[in-house]
Amino acid sequence: MQIGAQFFTIREYCKTLPDFAESLKKVADIGYRTVQISGTCPYEPQWLKEQLDLNGLKCVITHTNTERLVEETEAVAKDHDIFDCKYVGLGAYSFNPEMGHSFEDFMETYVPVAQRLKECGKYFMYHNHAHEFKRLDGKLIFDKITQSVPADILGFTLDTYWVQVGGGDPAQWLEKLAGRIPVIHLKDCAWGQQMAVVGEGNINFDRVFEKAEAGGTMYMMVEQDKCNGEDPFDCLKRSYQNLKAHGFE
Repeated sequence: MQIGAQFFTIREYCKTLPDFAESLKKVADIGYRTVQISGTCPYEPQWLKEQLDLNGLKCVITHTNTERLVEETEAVAKDHDIFDCKYVGLGAYSFNPEMGHSFEDFMETYVPVAQRLKECGKYFMYHNHAHEFKRLDGKLIFDKITQSVPADILGFTLDTYWVQVGGGDPAQWLEKLAGRIPVIHLKDCAWGQQMAVVGEGNINFDRVFEKAEAGGTMYMMVEQDKCNGEDPFDCLKRSYQNLKAHGFE
């Protein structure tokens, strides 16, 4: 399994193309070789390819604008072809009917997207938060998704922090989703549900690594939405060093 950096961690440093380019260099200098592009300023796919090549990086997954996902699915797939990225991610879905986000709406909107992406040679990835561990009609929303959408068109970017906050066991869910988790998010959880550098919180990552590898995970992306006043590049660096001490690169 390869470790990478989720750019949502450093989104405040990617609001312009020059800053985005500099952030790619900084991440590469830390030692990361794979990235997830999410939360940055708009970019042309050819520009991203050139910057990735310049820094010896590979983008293995994105979180993509929801309007483009739905309305320009084939164009999104072609963009990902340019920088050689198979996994196309949805960053969030509230499952809140008051916001027009019912379970039925999710199925009607995103199952066709997932199918079209498969036809274009891509794999649609859903990123969880904590609310997927609420119950709907007596069943966990997460279970309803996994049981309602075929595995060949929908995978999961399982987020270890949000599983734990939702009351789940990250390792158990990695085992449960084996075969559907080519990419996961490594995010640690400290006391008070504070997001932490990987290895500086309380998640049992030894079990996470074991179940992720057994389940077919290829990429483990470090993400820390909130760095608690610390430099997010320093947080990414410490996570990298802690993971490298476990034998990952």
